[in-house]
Amino acid sequence: MPLLKVYNPAAVVKHLNGLINVYKPKNMKLNQVKTAILYNICREAPKNPLLEPGGAANPILRKIDSLNLPEDILSKGPAYQMDDISCAPALSLGPHTILGLNRGIRLYRTAQKKPPIRAYHVTVQMGVATENHFSDSRKTVRANYTHVRANRISGLASSLQASHQRKMYELCGVDLQSQAAYELACKGLIRPVDKTLPVVYGIKLIGFQPPYFTLEIHAINETEDYLAALVNDMAIELKTVGHCSAIRCVRHGPYVVEKSLLRHGWNLAGVVRNMREQKEIT
Repeated sequence: MPLLKVYNPAAVVKHLNGLINVYKPKNMKLNQVKTAILYNICREAPKNPLLEPGGAANPILRKIDSLNLPEDILSKGPAYQMDDISCAPALSLGPHTILGLNRGIRLYRTAQKKPPIRAYHVTVQMGVATENHFSDSRKTVRANYTHVRANRISGLASSLQASHQRKMYELCGVDLQSQAAYELACKGLIRPVDKTLPVVYGIKLIGFQPPYFTLEIHAINETEDYLAALVNDMAIELKTVGHCSAIRCVRHGPYVVEKSLLRHGWNLAGVVRNMREQKEIT
């Protein structure tokens, strides 16, 4: 089926039904991201379809010009209001980058029957503990961290990954060293029946610059609070204290941060282009 080039922004807005992968800047709230995207879309899509398509070459516009109508009748009229376009996060994990437009949220939830695995880059600051394990909370404890080495963190991460894998097989009622466990693993990824049970499938050290170190964590059914509590427990195991200074989601199932829409692309053309890319991925 050949593709048609559409010159009418109003017609484009009518078919904005899908997902967009947006890179949310640091210290910017999700509602601010939504407002900025919807404002740019509405600014570029007037409700009067006679004003944009084809410009002066449009035969309808030439006919209107020949009538010598008053200027107020030829004005662009009211622009699209932000309430005309539905926009909401398609995920349940706090402020996230996957947004759904109009019917996109329902389409996403229909396609995602199983919870996807998400990948995070979690940065931990050692030496300081806070009340809620995040940097925006009151500091409670200070401790020495100069004895912590990268190999010690890597060993602890491997131990945590193994314990979570062992727990998954125990929940399935099989021994990790048995033939049943091997056959179960051959069938694919083992997912918990309880969708509220967080499971870590992979965790490794990818950066170490004291007092900071960064972990790459692959998990399912997790929350930001769970990840922050996890790294806090790791710091205690390392004979120090720490808190989560940054969490960055780099993958949500098939959606990756490399394909996300940057801030300069938060316009009608960028949204349509990104929506088409996410549809191909899905």
